[in-house]
Amino acid sequence: MSVRSSPDATPPPELTAAHMAMLERLRSNGFSLGTFPLYPSSIGIRRDGFAALLVPIQGGTLRLLGEPHYLIDGNLSVRVQRESGPHFVWKSREVAATPELLAQFARFVVDLAQVLLPMV
Repeated sequence: MSVRSSPDATPPPELTAAHMAMLERLRSNGFSLGTFPLYPSSIGIRRDGFAALLVPIQGGTLRLLGEPHYLIDGNLSVRVQRESGPHFVWKSREVAATPELLAQFARFVVDLAQVLLPMV
């Protein structure tokens, strides 16, 4: 299995058995796999309204591309700081990053990291 890539991009490495095992671990931890059209070379994962982009790297591991995101209308948002506090923004849509939402976001990040970190 290979990850789709744009014609002018360096193609990502083929997915190995180790990559596939890591993707299966993600699924068994409640993450769903998918794609995001603007990032065709990445593997998208989602859970509980949050998402992250992963890229396969040599050695059978997956690397996080950028930061995890909150999904607004199914799109990857960015976290910004406003005078009124932190917000997640996608185009003209904004969602206040309440303490509860930030706690859920932190749980997503921690759970993702636990799956992606090499097992010792």
